[in-house]
Amino acid sequence: MIKTGSAHIASLRDGREIFLDGQKISDATAHPAFRRAVASVGRMFDFHSAPDNRALMTFETDTGTLANRIWQLPTSYEELKTRRRGLEAWTELHAGFLGRAPDHVASCISGMYMGLDQFELYDPARARALADYYRHARDTDLYLTYVIINPQADRSKNAAEQADPFLSAAIVDEDTGGITVRGAKMLATGGIMANEVFVTCIQPLQKGEEAYALSFAIPMNTRGLKILSRKSYEAAAPSVFDNPLSSRFDENDAVLYFDDVKVPWDRIFIAGDIAMTGRQFHATPAHVYQNYQAQIRLSVKLKFLLAIARRTAEVNGTTGFPQVRETLGQLAAEAAMVDAFVTAMEAKGSYYGPYFVPDRHTLYAAQTLTQQLYGKFITSLRELAGGGMIMLPSSVHDYQNPELAALIAKTQQSPAASAEEKVKFYKLAWDAVGSEFASRHAQYEMFYAGAGFVVKNHSFRTYDWAGAERLLDMMLSSYSLADEVAQPAARAAE
Repeated sequence: MIKTGSAHIASLRDGREIFLDGQKISDATAHPAFRRAVASVGRMFDFHSAPDNRALMTFETDTGTLANRIWQLPTSYEELKTRRRGLEAWTELHAGFLGRAPDHVASCISGMYMGLDQFELYDPARARALADYYRHARDTDLYLTYVIINPQADRSKNAAEQADPFLSAAIVDEDTGGITVRGAKMLATGGIMANEVFVTCIQPLQKGEEAYALSFAIPMNTRGLKILSRKSYEAAAPSVFDNPLSSRFDENDAVLYFDDVKVPWDRIFIAGDIAMTGRQFHATPAHVYQNYQAQIRLSVKLKFLLAIARRTAEVNGTTGFPQVRETLGQLAAEAAMVDAFVTAMEAKGSYYGPYFVPDRHTLYAAQTLTQQLYGKFITSLRELAGGGMIMLPSSVHDYQNPELAALIAKTQQSPAASAEEKVKFYKLAWDAVGSEFASRHAQYEMFYAGAGFVVKNHSFRTYDWAGAERLLDMMLSSYSLADEVAQPAARAAE
């Protein structure tokens, strides 16, 4: 099924329990804290369902039906690139500001399905549940979010050692019908707009934490599932002109609390197995495939931010300054680096069974460097803008006062834009760089892939150390101390 935007929005009116500002939200699709972001996702589904975009955004499944390309399992280098082009086009609709758009968790589940052999070794029944779920999510065009980390609490202790053993979501009971889950998980980014949630644990678990070793997927309106929303940036941004990004692309983050939620066996992929909980990500293509999508998204986002940087210089009349061109050249090189990483992941890809997947170490190298890059990129944009992003009209209402409108026209001058164009641009730039929405994105880009030491460890463990050491050893073996010592003695004997 190829879902339209209106169909997706209608599917969210399902009685889910959302809480914001002390109140239960009856319909997120109509609430001022969420409705524009929901509409933005709706436009994504309209884009991929449009007849003119079918070739770009869909593929033919094994049953002969068309499905969203986010669920595609590439069997060649060319298919991997074709899927990427579809993801890029989808991402351009939100300029990379929806970090957990539908293509992210779909990539995770697809990667797990590619590694179905690992689940077969673990438990054939759980492998069947995963295979059935992948096909169900693909064929009904679901939007999935996930919650894969535990509440921080006392980080010197593991989940089982916390004062409340059910602070983090854990198995309370198990019977022939399934498992019962109690506790919280984070962060459900995009959960307000998603159909279902994939629940598991990506953090390493230790012996004694078997109850936290779970992996399953359930609808967001499952009985007992409570969605505790963070502050809504959209609610504080009633004007699109004043806040063009935060008013439309605040995907929201939420804590999910499982109040003795019953999960049936046909939705459970892992239950109580610590080793398999880690293997589902790293012994299958899942972790690589989902983060490859994240790098595609980031490459689009940096291209957008690079355009803001150049437009800033043009609006300020500083493009000809050598130091400004130097900054723009540096930013252009960094944006191109991320794009090149994506291309390299594909070119250096390899087969996992019949599936062609991106290169693992190239991905982790990209994540290691881009975690450090994003903050630097934003700082450069701030330096280019100076006070231009700050000294703006207070709101769109200023234009409703003729006297103020005339003063704005006089004081917001630019050699490259009208006063209205300058204000419009700098309102957008501030929302991308300096607003509370932008600050959340700076934090997100630093940590969505895990803490820096985690990402660097992935890079460490997947690098071709054997190849590097072979090169070093070859050089070391090309000379010796004995040869150096023997040469003077030989010459003296002559």
